[in-house]
Amino acid sequence: MSTHRSFFNRRLHSLLGVIPVGFFLLEHLWTNYHATQGAAAFEEKVNWLWGIPFLPVLEIFFIFLPLMYHGVYGLYIAFTAQNNVGNFGTFRNVMFMLQRVTGVITLIFVAIHVWQTRVQVALDGMTASELSRQTAEVLSNPVNVTLYLIGIVAAIFHFSNGMWSFLVSWGITVGPRAQRVSTWVWMGVFVILSYIGIRAMLAFTSPEFTSVLAR
Repeated sequence: MSTHRSFFNRRLHSLLGVIPVGFFLLEHLWTNYHATQGAAAFEEKVNWLWGIPFLPVLEIFFIFLPLMYHGVYGLYIAFTAQNNVGNFGTFRNVMFMLQRVTGVITLIFVAIHVWQTRVQVALDGMTASELSRQTAEVLSNPVNVTLYLIGIVAAIFHFSNGMWSFLVSWGITVGPRAQRVSTWVWMGVFVILSYIGIRAMLAFTSPEFTSVLAR
């Protein structure tokens, strides 16, 4: 791959990780967080999203295709990157390595999650209440809860640490002090978003959701 093409692909990969893939993650976390207010609140939010005009077109061209490019090219980066953790045990080298590892985990998790909660839903013509029931059923298994926990934390770490790298590579945080401040900011974002994601996931294991499965 030529140097010019490699530079363009990496820049596009970096940009798509923020817009629209990063936006998709934030919107997804916010939508699922409504489950903490009960099944009715979650289903109302889902129905609002499903009512957006030309939703399939928006999902394909502004979410799935950018996500596919970001994921596939991210795999190429992950398996060709030279990790120096063994030689240089610095904080940033560790974060560099974790960015690649969480990228692989996130890609697998998102592929499975999108299949379960969007593709299958569309193919089967599920309602929002049926999606709510299916999600609660999936998370009624402790193994799935563990896998979802890993996937959620990995995705949020990949986004948060990726934002730090994005600001550096696009010349926004240039100096050591700006990068230090950015590190603390995005660590804070990681903690907050992880709390939101985990709370949302655990909401589907609450009595309000699990009681539906017993009927």
